[in-house]
Formats: sequence, structure tokens, C-alpha cells
Amino acid sequence: MVDDNNVFEMKKKSPKEIRRLVKIGLAVLVTVILIFLVFSSMFVAREGEYKVVRQFGEVVRIVDEPGLNFRVPLLQTVSTLPNKKLVYDVMEREINTLDKKRMIIDNYAIWEITDPASMIANAKTEMGAEARMGEFIFSVIRSELGSMEYDEIINDEGSTRGDLNKRVTEKVNELLVRDSYGIQVDDVRIKRTDLPEENEQSVFNRMISERESQAQQYLSQGEAEKSRISANAERDVTEMISKANAEAEQIRAEGELEASEMYNESFSQDEEFYQLYRTLESYKKTIDGETTIIIPQGSPYADILLGYTE
Repeated sequence: MVDDNNVFEMKKKSPKEIRRLVKIGLAVLVTVILIFLVFSSMFVAREGEYKVVRQFGEVVRIVDEPGLNFRVPLLQTVSTLPNKKLVYDVMEREINTLDKKRMIIDNYAIWEITDPASMIANAKTEMGAEARMGEFIFSVIRSELGSMEYDEIINDEGSTRGDLNKRVTEKVNELLVRDSYGIQVDDVRIKRTDLPEENEQSVFNRMISERESQAQQYLSQGEAEKSRISANAERDVTEMISKANAEAEQIRAEGELEASEMYNESFSQDEEFYQLYRTLESYKKTIDGETTIIIPQGSPYADILLGYTE
């Protein structure tokens, strides 16, 4: 059971004690406020970002180095902008070429913020900077491709757009510097060039026809080259065979001459044997199973044939 007298005594405080409690409470409150103000005044700038300090909407300081920084709490605000390379995918747009062909261009840009204060002053936000940059890119590309014919753009072999990306990048940067947007484009690249759907089929048919014509030209050139090579080969073979036959005839004539000389030398040593040999050789050429020879009896030719030789 609680004693009512004791409760009354606990609630009853002296003025001195009340003042002491008030001081403690104020000290705690001030400490909390100071801690809050200290922590709310601190901000950290990280690698790859700008910290923009504003006071009443005006830029008073830009921090571009990583580290711990301070601001005036409640009066100043801090926002972040990227301090690195950014990719902006430019919205595809339609252009007309020099020969009045319609094309859809889709490209992208690599860019960065080089002067945050100028960018904020003129473009306000990162999205505003991209919008202005996109307009400049489209304007320059439309001007550049508008001075070229369609075939030059799509035909890499015969194209004059070798340094198109470089020219577009340089001209876009000139416009950005002129208007002090505080950003720089490092590279502009065309990802894709398409035709409007209503033009695609007719262009594809024309391209197919051109490729077939070119293929036929290659085939004709190949056939002509084949005929030329075959003719040259046949001529070379004919010349080689003629030369070989001439050499063979010459060798055969030389062999026959040498054989004749050897026969003459051999037969000159025994004329009777030579006459007999010549007679026997004539039998080979004149007598076969159906030959009938009428010769006088007692002639040397008959005697040899009948074996009456001594």
C-alpha cells in the first residue's frame, strides 16, 4: 500500500531543484541541437561527382575533390552532379539525304560536365543539358548527312563519311562552347541508319538487284579468265608436244643414221653375207601364206629360197 504522505513529499520540489532540472534539460536540448547542426552541416564528396552548394537558390560553391566538407545548415543545400563520362542515347530522328531519300538516324554520345556552374546557369539540370546537346547533335547530323547521297551513307566501300563522327563531335562542341553550357562531347556515334517502313522494301529490292548484277559481272569475269587460262594451257601443251615430237624425230633420225652406219660397217666386211641377209629380209616382206612367186629356176633368188646354195 502506497503512503499518500510519501507521494506528496516526492512531488514537492524546491525552487532550487527545479532550476537545476531546467538547466539540465536546456543543456541536453542545446547539445542535441548542436549535434544535429554539426552533422547536418557535413557532407561527403565522393570520387566521380560534383557537390553543388546553394544558398537561397544561388550557387555559392562547387566541390570537385573527394573528401569531407561543410555547409551552413538550414541556409545552404547540397546537390550532386556526375563528374565522369556519361552516355546519352539520342532519340532517333528522321532526315532527308541530298537525293531526297528519307532516313531514320539513331545515335549516341559520350559526354561529361566540365563546368558545373555554367551548366547550372544555362541548362539548369543534367536533363536540360542532355536536351540541348541532343538538339545540337541532330542539327549537325542533319546538315552533314543532308549534303550526302543515300548510297554514300549506306555503302561503306564507297562512302565519304570516314570522318563523319569526328566532324559532328567537333561542330557540336563548338555550339556548346558558344552558348556556355559547361559540357563537352567526347564522341558522337551513329548506331543505326534505317529507312521508313514504307521505303524499306523498294530499297531492299534495288539492293538485291544491284548485288545480283554485280555477282553476274563477277561470274562473267571468271568465265573469261577461265577461257583465257584454258587457251593458254592448250597452246602451251601443243607447243610442248610439237617440240617433243620434233626432238623425237631428230633422235630417231640420228639413231637410224647411226644404225645404218653400223650396218654398212658390218656388212662391208663380208659382201656375200650381206647379199644373203638382204635376200632373206626381202623374203619377210614379199612372202606370206597367200603369196605366189614366179621366178626362173636356177636363179640365185630361187636357189636361196629352195636351199640349193652351196
